[in-house]
Amino acid sequence: MTVTKHGTHPPSDFDAAIASLRQADVRPEVVLERIPAPARLAPHALALSASVNDGPGEDATELATGRFILLHDPAGQQLWQGTFRIVTYLRAELDAQMGNDQLLGSVAWTWLVEALTQHRAAHTLAGGTATRVLSENFGALTGQQAHTDIELRASWTPTGERLRSHLEAWIDMVASFAGLPPLPEGVTPFPGQRLT
Repeated sequence: MTVTKHGTHPPSDFDAAIASLRQADVRPEVVLERIPAPARLAPHALALSASVNDGPGEDATELATGRFILLHDPAGQQLWQGTFRIVTYLRAELDAQMGNDQLLGSVAWTWLVEALTQHRAAHTLAGGTATRVLSENFGALTGQQAHTDIELRASWTPTGERLRSHLEAWIDMVASFAGLPPLPEGVTPFPGQRLT
């Protein structure tokens, strides 16, 4: 769903940005869906969710999930130093041993930087926060194994309005958080569900 201020039609550069996102290749393991976009962050916005499960059906376990939000302000915003901003969130559950790794946050950030670089997603002003969340069980849940979630919140200003490479980099990030191996160089993912 595209959110516009005062019911106005989105400007042509925002339409072009969305058209470029529709061209993104989606790994078949990643389920991509359009979700309601935040209305207060910018005059125009588009939001997507992604999830990776360990198999089909209702009994599948969610391995990773995330949100990709494209913001557009035709007047520009000083903090963005541009008219577009991409804001993302990723989460995955890890086993206790991996969750205790002190370098986990740095690794998550490195995955993002490498994905953007690999996809040649030109950008500026990238920043983010990696958080480890330890979940322990008590009472009736005592005995169930503790686990750690890794969460990465990040944003960056894309250069230009051709944003396909940014979405493909983020999809690779979701796959990395789910523990899927990267696709070999030169292999194009089979296009999954595209934006409508």
